[in-house]
Amino acid sequence: MARRTKRPSRAQLAWLRRGLDQAGYKLPLFDLEGQRVDPGIVGSCLAAGWAEPWFANPLKPDWLVCRLTELGRTLAAEAAP
Repeated sequence: MARRTKRPSRAQLAWLRRGLDQAGYKLPLFDLEGQRVDPGIVGSCLAAGWAEPWFANPLKPDWLVCRLTELGRTLAAEAAP
């Protein structure tokens, strides 16, 4: 069972919010400056149950494609400006 924390950090929340307006609630692989999203942010969101692996990328097998879970969508929507 995934460990759940009460609130995501500012960095986690920024990443989660970016999935709200994407098809299938897909989370971005890259930040707004074109850099890969910190794997620590991705891993901690997966562990908390806010994101889940979606599918394997056959072109880049080391890239983890994730999407928001229902809990992640709720947290991100509540915190959206």
